[in-house]
Amino acid sequence: MACRHAFLPEEDLSCPVCCDIFRHPVLLPCSHSICKICLLQFWKQKGSRECPICRQVSATDQPPCNLALKNLCESFLQNRSQTASFSRLPEVHCIPHNEPFKLFCLDDEQAVCLVCQASRKHSEHTFLPIDEAAQDYKGQLQTSLKLLQEKLRVHNQLKLTYHQTSSHIKIQAQDTERQIRREFEELQQFLRDEQAARITALKAEERQKSRVMREKIEKINKDIGTLSDTVRATEKEMRTEHALFLQNFKATMERAQYTLPDIPQQPDCVSGCLINVAENLGNLKFRVWEKMKDKVQYTSVILDPNSAHPRLILSRDLTSISFGDAKQLPDNAERFDYWECVVGSGGLDSGCHCWDVEVGDSKGWDVGVTPESNQRKGISFSWERVWRVGFRETGMHYSGPHLHKLQQRLQRVRVHLNMATGQLAFWDPISDTHLHTFTHTFTESLFPFFYSNLSNAPQRILPGKISVFLE
Repeated sequence: MACRHAFLPEEDLSCPVCCDIFRHPVLLPCSHSICKICLLQFWKQKGSRECPICRQVSATDQPPCNLALKNLCESFLQNRSQTASFSRLPEVHCIPHNEPFKLFCLDDEQAVCLVCQASRKHSEHTFLPIDEAAQDYKGQLQTSLKLLQEKLRVHNQLKLTYHQTSSHIKIQAQDTERQIRREFEELQQFLRDEQAARITALKAEERQKSRVMREKIEKINKDIGTLSDTVRATEKEMRTEHALFLQNFKATMERAQYTLPDIPQQPDCVSGCLINVAENLGNLKFRVWEKMKDKVQYTSVILDPNSAHPRLILSRDLTSISFGDAKQLPDNAERFDYWECVVGSGGLDSGCHCWDVEVGDSKGWDVGVTPESNQRKGISFSWERVWRVGFRETGMHYSGPHLHKLQQRLQRVRVHLNMATGQLAFWDPISDTHLHTFTHTFTESLFPFFYSNLSNAPQRILPGKISVFLE
């Protein structure tokens, strides 16, 4: 059984945290196994009972031992130890002289016995006692070992980061798929409702016009009955004797002329009696789309959630920011990890761009642009490379990188960027007041920039107005 276990891949028996063979592996509810010591250290560091791999929280602080995995690991270690002991039999004696090694030749860098020292081969060579030489060389090796251990630690940490990122990718994909399905379901429901409303209107038109025609048919049937009775009576009178016919002629003639209705000359003379097909079908798709545009929004700037600081909360539609508790997120290169910032999802490198931001009663905020090359990690982020307006609890509005005091408290900020002229202008769109304009030669892509701190009041990128022009 041990021989069979020795052929298992070592990575299958390695703890994902320390990357060593499992020691006392415990089994978490999410089915991941971790060394007990590694897990307890991770929980102590994080302050919560999360799985280091998938972040699922464990309901118990005493997960059971994975006995099957523990047995496999013990068999593997035993097999490896036996193999190593057979493969490296130490040479503790000088083979030619069958004497113990007592010295180390520094010139040949090998252990020698006392007989070897006296031989011509090692004449004029320098020697150290073997214990001193071993100590010196172990010191040299210890330096290399520390470097290797540090590299191993970094690689283990990197592997853990990769596992966490992989789990986050799955969560992102699932959340995004749900959002896509939700958005399309809303659109489909709108189309279903619009279809039902138009069919209902068509059926109502059909009922109304069918009722009119039924009334006309009932009336014409009544007229036909009256005419038929008059025709039969008149024909009957015409078959009577001449004397009787002439005697009743005046009354018969009056009855025939009195009951004679006005007969339409053309059957299609009833105006508007047919279904208005043109009204129901004409430009149908366009009219539905035109109505749909009142229910959808277009925002010129979409926030990039992969750049958001862990304490920033982004709305589902990625257009608003608020401040909250830190979340466990991958430390990817795009993400701010010190300043509570987020940028737009796309860089701006040409043309004119404009967006409005509602800041409301937010206690600390900045709105502006920053170049793509501005470092986002740590305190090395350069505020000097952010062209912005902002507000702090001191009550001062300002614009940067060089501070300029602004007079009014803002509720909204309009950002207008012209890459061709190198002008970045800020306005108060409510009062249509110009705040400040930067003129700079921008040589790389700029990203819309947002900063939020210590406030639950969100910043919100306002949607633009959608207009349709027909040519």
